[in-house]
Amino acid sequence: MEQLRTLLDHYPWIRDALYVLGLLAGARLALALARSVAVRAVQAVIQRTRISWDDSLEKRRVFHILAWFAPLLVLSQLGLVFPAQADWISRGVNALSLLVGALALSAILSALNDIYQTLPLSGRRPIKGAVQLVRLFVFIMAGVAILALLLGQSPWGLLSGVGAFTAVLMLVFRDTILSFVGGLRLIGGDLVRRGDWLEVPGFGADGEVIDIALHTVLVQNWDKTIVSIPTFKLVDGAFKNWRGMTDAGGRRIKRSLILDQASVRFADERLLASLRKVERLHDYLEVREREIEEWNGARGVDSSHPLNGRRLTNLGCFRAYVVRYLRENVKLRQDMTFLVRQLEPTAEGLPLEVYVFTNDTAWAAYEDIQSDIFDHLLAALPWFQLRVYQRNQAPDPRTPEVLP
Repeated sequence: MEQLRTLLDHYPWIRDALYVLGLLAGARLALALARSVAVRAVQAVIQRTRISWDDSLEKRRVFHILAWFAPLLVLSQLGLVFPAQADWISRGVNALSLLVGALALSAILSALNDIYQTLPLSGRRPIKGAVQLVRLFVFIMAGVAILALLLGQSPWGLLSGVGAFTAVLMLVFRDTILSFVGGLRLIGGDLVRRGDWLEVPGFGADGEVIDIALHTVLVQNWDKTIVSIPTFKLVDGAFKNWRGMTDAGGRRIKRSLILDQASVRFADERLLASLRKVERLHDYLEVREREIEEWNGARGVDSSHPLNGRRLTNLGCFRAYVVRYLRENVKLRQDMTFLVRQLEPTAEGLPLEVYVFTNDTAWAAYEDIQSDIFDHLLAALPWFQLRVYQRNQAPDPRTPEVLP
C-alpha cells in the first residue's frame, strides 16, 4: 500500500487518470441506475394509470432523456479533481445539461402534439407546424446559450449581434418563415384539414391529406403514392378542396350525352303511339298534346305541314323522360341543383347534359350511380328515334325507320 502511495506521488497523472476513470464509471453506473430503477418505476406507474397523456410521454422517451442528468451530476465532480480546469469543466457540464434539457423539451412538445391529435379538434386545427416551429426556436435558443456559456459571454450579447446577420438568417430560414406564415393562413382560414380530399394539379396531387407539418403538406393519392407539397406553395398557388362536397352530402354528376343532330326530328303519330305506353311519359304526353292541340286550334293552324304551329319533338320527349327518370332515382339529391339541358351544338353533335347530385359522396358508390344512370339513358335513346354521335359510325338499323 505504501509503495502504491509512493508511486502515485511520483506519477500524479496516474492518480488523476484513476479519478477520471472512477468518475466515468460512476457516471455510467448512475445512468444505468437511473434507467433501470427510476425510469422503470415511472413506466410501471404509467402502465397502471388510466389516463393516456402519460403514454405519449413514454412513447417519446421523455424519461429516458431526463435520465442523462444523473451522469452529468457525477461528471460535475471532475472540478474537484482538476481545480485549475474547474471553470471549463463546469461550463462543459452545464452546456451538456442545456442540450439534454432542449432534447427533453422537444420530446415533451412532440408528446403534446400526439395528445392533441387524439382530440376531434385536431382535424380542423392541426398544431404540428406550430410545434415544429417552437422546437426549432428551442434548439436555436439552446445553441445560443451553449455558445455563450462556452465563450463566457452573455447570451443577450450574442443575440444583439444577430442583427448583423439578419440577411443571412432570412436566406437560411426563408422556407421556414414562408411555411410558417402559409401554415397560419391555411389553419386560420380553415382551408385544409387532415382527411380532406385535395387536388393540386401543379404537384400531381389528387388524394387525401394525411399530414400538415411546418414545411410540407402530405397528400396520399388514390393510387397510394404520396406527394409532398411545400406549405407556402398551397397559399401562393391554386388548389381544389373537395371538403364542401362532403359537408353538403352531395356529389355532382355533370356529364353529357352527345346526340347525333341528324336524328332530331318532329315526333310523328307512330312514335307518339309508342311513347304513350311508357309510364313515365303518359301524363306528360297527355298534358302536352292537349295544350298543343288547344294552341293550334285557337289560331287555326294548318296542320298539313309539320312546320306550322307547335309540335312535339323526339328530343323534347326524351328530355322529359330523363327528368322523370332522374326524379324517381332515390340515390339523387332532389333538393340540390337539378338540370337536364342542351348545350351549344358542336361539330361532334348536340350535348344533352345531366347536372344532378348524388346523395352518396363515396367514390365507388358515386361511380356506380352515375354509370347506372347513363347505362339506362343510352339504352333508352333508340326508343325515341335518337342516336348518339360516334365518329365514322354506321347507320343504326333501329332508328329512325324501325322502332325497337
